[in-house]
Amino acid sequence: MKNAVPQAASLLLEKLLLLVHVRALPAGTEGGEPPPAASGYYDTSCFRRGDLLEVPRTLFVHFGIYLGENRVAHLMPDILPAFTDDHRQIQRVVTNKRLILGVITKTASIRVDTVEDFAYGGSILVNHMDRLFKDQVLGSEEAARRAEKLVGATAYSLLWNNCEHFVTYCRYGAPVSFQTDKFCETVKMVIRDQRSVLASVLVGLASIICLGLAPSTALPTIFITFVLWMAG
Repeated sequence: MKNAVPQAASLLLEKLLLLVHVRALPAGTEGGEPPPAASGYYDTSCFRRGDLLEVPRTLFVHFGIYLGENRVAHLMPDILPAFTDDHRQIQRVVTNKRLILGVITKTASIRVDTVEDFAYGGSILVNHMDRLFKDQVLGSEEAARRAEKLVGATAYSLLWNNCEHFVTYCRYGAPVSFQTDKFCETVKMVIRDQRSVLASVLVGLASIICLGLAPSTALPTIFITFVLWMAG
C-alpha cells in the first residue's frame, strides 16, 4: 500500500503527457534532461524549409515546421517562459514538470529544436496534411518565416491553441486542429448517447453508497444527470 500513491501519480503523469503529444521521459530523468537521439538518426536531406512535420504518438500527433539545417519550430506547453526570459534556460529540453505545469497554467513556448529532439525517436511524416488543404498551401518560405516570427512565449490551450493550430497557421494560413474537432465530436457522441445518463446515475449512486448521502455527493449526481438528459 505504501507504493500505491507514487504508482498512481506516475500513471496519471504518463496519461497527461500523452494528452499533450509528448512521450514520458525515461525513468530517472525527471527534473533533468532525457538522453538525446543520436545525431544523424534522421535523414534530413529529404526535408525542405517550410515542410510540415508530423510525429504520430499513441493518442495524438505532434507537429512542427522545418526551418532547415536540422531545425524544427514547434509549440510545447512550458511553464518556464512565465518566470524567466533567459533563453539558455528555456531552450533546455522541457522536463515533465515544466510540461505539466505549462498545461495547467496554459502557458507554452514556440521553440526551435533539432529534428532528433523534436521527434524523440518517433517516425516523421512530411506534409501529410497538404492533401486536406489542397489549394491553400502557402509557399515554403512563407511558412518558415511565419514560424520564425512566432518563436517565443505564447498562450496554450489543449483544444484551442496547440501545436497543430500553430503549424496549420504557418503552412495554410488558418489555425485548425483536426484532433480538436475529432475530440469534440467524440464528446458530442457521448453526451447524445442516453446510456451516459444511466452511467452517471450509477456512478452517483455508487458514490453516495460509498461516501454517504451528503450535498457533496447528491448534488453532483443530480446536476450531471440532468445536464446529460437535457443535452441528449
